[in-house]
Amino acid sequence: MAKKSFTLMVIPDHDAPVKRYTIQRSWLVQVGMGLMLVAGLGAGASIHYLQVAADASENRILREENLTLRSQLKSVRERIEHIGSTLDRVERFDQKLRAVTLLSDPQRNLAMGPTEPETGTTAPTTDTQFTQLTTTETPKVLLGRLDRLSAEATRQELSLQDLQAYFQDQKSLLASTPSVWPARGWVTSDFGQRLDPYTADRVTHAGLDIAAPHGKEVTAPSDGTVVFAGLEGGYGNVLVIDHGYGIKTRYGHLSKILVKAGDRVKRGVPVAAVGNTGRSTGPHLHYEVRVNGVPQNPRKFILEE
Repeated sequence: MAKKSFTLMVIPDHDAPVKRYTIQRSWLVQVGMGLMLVAGLGAGASIHYLQVAADASENRILREENLTLRSQLKSVRERIEHIGSTLDRVERFDQKLRAVTLLSDPQRNLAMGPTEPETGTTAPTTDTQFTQLTTTETPKVLLGRLDRLSAEATRQELSLQDLQAYFQDQKSLLASTPSVWPARGWVTSDFGQRLDPYTADRVTHAGLDIAAPHGKEVTAPSDGTVVFAGLEGGYGNVLVIDHGYGIKTRYGHLSKILVKAGDRVKRGVPVAAVGNTGRSTGPHLHYEVRVNGVPQNPRKFILEE
């Protein structure tokens, strides 16, 4: 049978008696189990400590990242607010411009001018009203707002392109409108009915007769292209400039012509000189403005005094 106890003998160095100690096996087992338990607890505590330390380090990193993300989200919200407010101002300005230019925008139900809301209703708000942003909005909500902002920005870009094309066309129209005197002098015969100086018959005078010294400069009243330069019956030397948009100007009785057919001319550029060619009673310029071939009173186009 297995021994139930052990004897521990202690032998001194000198003549002291030998000491004997009896140790029960069960006690040794208990001590061994106790030591093993302590070692296990120590190992478990060490592992737990290492895990807690790792978690603490990770939590610190996550807290820092969370603070960074909150800061970034705040910045994104502020930028969305700013962009939304800017788009709101652009849209209001767009509506004003369309009201002034009498343009409409069917896509956004913009009429030619501002309208009052019906009684009991409020004016509709646009998709770009982002002044209600809160700090509780999720990234998904912010992405939705950004998508709407992007769509609204695209609509605004197309709308402004329409306005740009309109104003570009208006700029071209203004540059092509004969708005200044082609020559300075005395208007001896106005547009409309008059007595023919040769026959004394009442006839329609299709332009203005501007008396001026022989050889005085005649300048282009607006941008255009020379379409005719040569002799034309009783008008003598004649110059015709096409300004686009159906507008043409004619100059008669010229002493000389400084341009030729096909030349592009700018407002204020000399194109001819006052003369007395053709059927004329003295040096003067016969000046006509025709719109789609119909003579118009040149005074309606002249803006300067």
